[in-house]
Amino acid sequence: MTANRHFRNVIRIGPVQVGTAYDNRGREKHTAACTAPRCGFSADYDSRAAAELAARTHRCPVR
Repeated sequence: MTANRHFRNVIRIGPVQVGTAYDNRGREKHTAACTAPRCGFSADYDSRAAAELAARTHRCPVR
């Protein structure tokens, strides 16, 4: 089952995009996802600050 999320307040920090959406239970979640090819990093966080910190410190393992 895929998540059909409508992201708002999307910003880009390097190759990582951070966006805010509601999960299936109506709670606000913040997602950080790397857009580099073959990287595959993405994670959900409860706070926007945590998602932005993950985006700032992310290093792609693929070169």
